[in-house]
Amino acid sequence: MIEIKNLVKKFGDLTAVNDITLKVGRGEFFAVLGPNAAGKTTVIRILAGLLKPTSGTAFIAGFNIQTDPLEARRRLAYVPDFPFLYDKLTPWEFFRFTGQLFHMSESHIESASRELIPRFHLEPFISKPIEGLSHGTKQRVAIVSALLHDPEILVIDEPMVGLDPQHARVVKDIFKERTRAGMTIFLSTHQLSVAEEMADRIGIIHQGKLVAVGTGDELRKQSGERGALEEVFLHVTGGNPLTPS
Repeated sequence: MIEIKNLVKKFGDLTAVNDITLKVGRGEFFAVLGPNAAGKTTVIRILAGLLKPTSGTAFIAGFNIQTDPLEARRRLAYVPDFPFLYDKLTPWEFFRFTGQLFHMSESHIESASRELIPRFHLEPFISKPIEGLSHGTKQRVAIVSALLHDPEILVIDEPMVGLDPQHARVVKDIFKERTRAGMTIFLSTHQLSVAEEMADRIGIIHQGKLVAVGTGDELRKQSGERGALEEVFLHVTGGNPLTPS
């Protein structure tokens, strides 16, 4: 569902993404880890069509994000680490706006919203202006709006930021439900526990390169480390602390 071929992104003399090749299959939950400024968010923004690669290609559900952007984006939902929401709208108005962007009918928007709103415990906030909501509530609004059109692929950057343990659990449960139903999730996180608990496979990006890919056990075998995923990460990245990029 996601295919990246020899992806390179340069900003002047800085090579932020350095020849990354990767395939993520249908229904796979893939988590990417990396130190600060490793290139994780740059890869995500290329997949979302927000950045043009210097060279290489990225395909979303078989469509080149550069040459077939509309077809790719119809199948994709993207949630950045700090989502942009229209503060003067209510969550309900924002869901209608998002649904209309994806050409959903009014009845489809309403039925999908009615299903997701209680799952994310948004009933008390649905008619309140977004500008007055907490960061965690805004994050839940952003995730609901992303799931509304039932995308084939969800690309999400640091989804647990601002969420309390209860709502983090809700998000994890729904993500696993969606992957079991066939949705592909490509997630960037600095929380090792999230990657190890949720992901089918984990990729580690360091200095723009994809330096390791596999399940937790496969990464341990590749690195020669038998302990926690943190030890694997530190070994692979040369001791760099894990922080969001």
